[in-house]
Amino acid sequence: MEKVLQKLPQRASDKKPENKKFFAKLKRRPPKKLDSIMQELHDQEFERTDCLTCANCCKTTGPLFTNSDIERIAKHFKQKPQEFIDTYLRIDEENDYILQEVPCAFLGQDNYCSIYDVRPKACKEFPHTDRKKFQQISHLTIKNVAICPAAYNIVEEMKRRIPIF
Repeated sequence: MEKVLQKLPQRASDKKPENKKFFAKLKRRPPKKLDSIMQELHDQEFERTDCLTCANCCKTTGPLFTNSDIERIAKHFKQKPQEFIDTYLRIDEENDYILQEVPCAFLGQDNYCSIYDVRPKACKEFPHTDRKKFQQISHLTIKNVAICPAAYNIVEEMKRRIPIF
């Protein structure tokens, strides 16, 4: 997995112009069954992919924390939301709560998440490849293929399966 992760940013960078062009066309004319195709591709990839061998998302990026994420996780720690914010989060340039630093403070040496059952919504949904109206998040997907080998594979298979003219 380490070799895959080392090569991933360059591979994603090499594919970025092609992916941008593909997603621009997809956004203009999404196939009728795009959501079901994406669900199928997502499910197939995650039958082969074990996130615990990777955890690159947790090591290199951090999720956005919604107010309900903060309240839920603070309750898990028996803290007040502000105490959780002060301990783990900061506000970014877009005024969103994000982790103070990466790798994620909740990621263990074994790649297990210590707050998995109460993790942020963004973590639950990552890499967002099974999301409804997938064509609307192309900018996010292009970013995620540089982080997540599964997202990279899903996009490559998607380009093979969905002819864009």
